[in-house]
Amino acid sequence: MDTQELVRLIPLLAPLLVIQLALMIAALVDWTRRERTRGPKWVWLVVILLGSMVGSLIYFFIGREEA
Repeated sequence: MDTQELVRLIPLLAPLLVIQLALMIAALVDWTRRERTRGPKWVWLVVILLGSMVGSLIYFFIGREEA
């Protein structure tokens, strides 16, 4: 892949990176504020940090335990 191709891809990838970062931050904020999750909290931290966008979504749909 040459430099020109990479420069053309940046505008397409930037919104995805912003969405990924926003989801990760929202998941981490929610994770720190909750006392209980479904399963060990440290496991959900690993899922959020290493799972990128999918890990944050999995946490929101499966990991959160409603009060």
